[in-house]
Amino acid sequence: MNIAKIMTPKVFTAFLHENDTVRQGLEIMTRHGYTAIPVLDANQHYVGSITEGDFLRHLLVLETTDRRELEHYRIKDILRRDFCPALSMDSDDQTVLAAILNQNFVPIVDCRNVLCGILTRKGVISYLSEKAQREKIEG
Repeated sequence: MNIAKIMTPKVFTAFLHENDTVRQGLEIMTRHGYTAIPVLDANQHYVGSITEGDFLRHLLVLETTDRRELEHYRIKDILRRDFCPALSMDSDDQTVLAAILNQNFVPIVDCRNVLCGILTRKGVISYLSEKAQREKIEG
C-alpha cells in the first residue's frame, strides 16, 4: 500500500499544538466538525490525538463552560498520549488495516516522528475498492 499516495497531507489536515489553550482546541474542533484531532509539539512531532470526550471530561472536572476559564488550561494538560498511535510511512498493509479498523484516522509520521498527514478510513476503503476493480479488469 502506497501510504503517501492515499493519505491526506499535513497541509490539508487540522491539528493542534500541545501548548494551545483548551479554548483554542474546542474552537478548532468545532469549526472543522471533527471528533478527534492530532496534537503536535513545538517541533511538529506527533504526541497524540485529542477527542471530544477528552474535552468533555475536562469541562466536567472544571464544572464550567466559561470560555475565558478554558484559556487557563493547555491541550497537553488533558491529552491522552496513548490514544490513536501513529504509523510510519513504510507500514505494511496488515498493520495499516489493523489500525484503521480501530480508528477513524491514523496519523502518519516520518522517521523523526514528524506528522506527514493522516490516513482516513474512507481513504483506505477507496484505495482497496479501486485496487479490487483494477484486479477484476486485469484478471
